[in-house]
Amino acid sequence: MNDFIVVGAGSAGAVVANRLSADPAIRVTLLEAGSAARPAAAVIPAAFAKLFDGPADWGFRTAPEPALGNRSLYWPRGKLLGGSSAMNAMIWTRGARGDFDEWARLGNSGWDYRSMAAAFDAVELPEGTGPSSERPGIAVNRLRSVRPVTTAMLAGALEIGLTPNDGFGDGVLDGAGLFRVSQHRGRRCSTAVGFLDPSRRRGNLAVVTGAEANAIRFEGRRAVGVRYRDSSGAAREASGRVVLCAGAIGSPGLLLRSGLGPADELARAGIEPIIDLPGVGRNLQDHLSIGIMHHCRRRGSLAEAERPHHLLGYLFGRGPLTSNVAEAGAFVRSEPGLDRPDLELIFAPTFFVDHGRGNPPGHGYTIAAILQRPRSRGTVRLGPDARSPIIQPNYLSEPADLRRLQAGLDLAERIGAARALDDFRGERLHPAPGWRDPEAFVRARSETLYHPVGTCRMGADPDAVVSDRLAVHGVDDLWIADASVMPTITTGHPNAAVVAIGERAARLVTGRL
Repeated sequence: MNDFIVVGAGSAGAVVANRLSADPAIRVTLLEAGSAARPAAAVIPAAFAKLFDGPADWGFRTAPEPALGNRSLYWPRGKLLGGSSAMNAMIWTRGARGDFDEWARLGNSGWDYRSMAAAFDAVELPEGTGPSSERPGIAVNRLRSVRPVTTAMLAGALEIGLTPNDGFGDGVLDGAGLFRVSQHRGRRCSTAVGFLDPSRRRGNLAVVTGAEANAIRFEGRRAVGVRYRDSSGAAREASGRVVLCAGAIGSPGLLLRSGLGPADELARAGIEPIIDLPGVGRNLQDHLSIGIMHHCRRRGSLAEAERPHHLLGYLFGRGPLTSNVAEAGAFVRSEPGLDRPDLELIFAPTFFVDHGRGNPPGHGYTIAAILQRPRSRGTVRLGPDARSPIIQPNYLSEPADLRRLQAGLDLAERIGAARALDDFRGERLHPAPGWRDPEAFVRARSETLYHPVGTCRMGADPDAVVSDRLAVHGVDDLWIADASVMPTITTGHPNAAVVAIGERAARLVTGRL
């Protein structure tokens, strides 16, 4: 029998499995729905969009969104070792200090920035070093080959008055600069690379791929294992205490299918409630983005990344294939008096139409505005199966979100018109020339930035799902460690925070924190 079953080998789950199995007296089974394969697109940084809608992607779609023209939005999520850390843009931002201090103010002791900094320090490797069995972790480094048009967009941001920020480190985000990325020697450093590869030879860690969890098994109100189907479709069980790391979509779905959630919803679905937890699947938050795109009059974008000489350069850790696509950005406050930025801008040396799958030929660039800390809240509900949950983000259901995203679009256009881009600026692709309705453009073209969080919220109130020790309320031996526990979404890109949640979870479940 195992001591722990970890469900999901993603951004947090790989960390939890590594840290728990570092103690040879603890037996751990890690269940991952994806395969053991590591596609080339999960290694080559600039190629990550090639994973979209493939076997390594859950490929979720939202329900029709009323405020976005009833569009059903595509939500890619990683279905492979490393989870979404193996298919994201590798941007490493801890979040703003105020994000975590807000978590603490909401009643979650030990989750303020000062406390979280220790977890970030534990998972981040010193610049220039890679993970090893002696020191697992995430390699966080500067980009090795920045595109010329990115440099021009960044210069444009400084030209209009934004202040420089070198790497957005230590919870200080205001300003514009190049992003730090989870890469080592020009290759992606996912949690599979940083935490699972160094632990492969441990006899007390079993990694089971092709294992899709169906339900948590209970004896009374104590979690004692997980029911899953293996790669052949056969029903299996794994016994042990359970750490759920299936993400902001998978974790609430698994709770609901196991009888933990709103009792009325469970009853309608024919599921016997184990405990009434009304907050399961609620509090869904995401970063919504809208971008302006231009054709580029000069070469040097990512359009030429797969030319033979660049493929050769990649072998030496250089060239455009080492790009994370979103190379630089900025964080700003839309109005005075805010305690942290509420808008982000991303500077990408390429078109990004339909998640990169619909780019026109030729060189282009994108300046995207992203709404931080949205007020709108959505839900994840039971669907026909784990692959088809009902995801309703309710984007822009709060009017203030639309106003702030439009302010971000205005700022993106100001940067796009800066003199620094005069030599690069070609015909505008989006919004199409002649488009005069910014609100209609936002509603028609906005897309996710791939950051769903909050659906198993941490707290002590009746709608909270887990305690500040990540234990699920009302049951024993069941914890959640992933983006779903975030009470509020972090500023920037939450992958670093999810990895840090995994670090803290491993200590919490063993009583070492």
